[in-house]
Amino acid sequence: MADEAQSLRGAAHAAGGEHEETRRDFLLLVAGAVGAVGIVATAYAVVDSLTPAGDVIAAGGPVDVDLTKVAPGQQVIVQWRGKPIFVVDRTPALLKELQGPKLVNQLSDPNSNTNQQPPYAQNWHRSIEAQYAVLVGVCTHLGCIPLFFPKPDPTNPAPNWLGGYFCPCHGSKYDLAGRVYAGVPAPYNLPVPPYHFPDKKTLRIGEDPPGQTWDFGSIVQI
Repeated sequence: MADEAQSLRGAAHAAGGEHEETRRDFLLLVAGAVGAVGIVATAYAVVDSLTPAGDVIAAGGPVDVDLTKVAPGQQVIVQWRGKPIFVVDRTPALLKELQGPKLVNQLSDPNSNTNQQPPYAQNWHRSIEAQYAVLVGVCTHLGCIPLFFPKPDPTNPAPNWLGGYFCPCHGSKYDLAGRVYAGVPAPYNLPVPPYHFPDKKTLRIGEDPPGQTWDFGSIVQI
């Protein structure tokens, strides 16, 4: 009986140790998540999110974004087909930086030759209208969600980087057109979803422009 009691105490201690280890891992995950949120909130408190109705998300149908709610230089995030979609109002200064040789020379696919966007977004700004970036916010390395840092400053988490998107998981970098830097783990530019502008104030994600048909499933990688 003594041996059995000792065995039970040992099992209980082991279970308690496993519980404590699991709890510690959970707390570390929470701390990491809070840290990531803190970085964004501290560096750029302009990130917003707009969530469409649940029935729209479930149906996988088009999602409309009211562009009057997106300020210059701001990013909003909407959900389409279960994926975060980054929508950014790029100022003239930000657009000028996207064309500068200092940035372009650091990119892996500056001309978007890899099929990661519809034909109507295969240009230097990877969009229908240069002002608005519309990107699937999923890193092409392992599927993490990159953080938004639109301007370079001393708090940026990577050297020799002019701002854009930084993936905290393994350090991949993208510019504000979703073009990936050379020499990082991510192999491809961020995908561009199908979209168009039904009117001057509305962005519709999940629907091609009138008269055009493109299969989002044809992209190389999501």
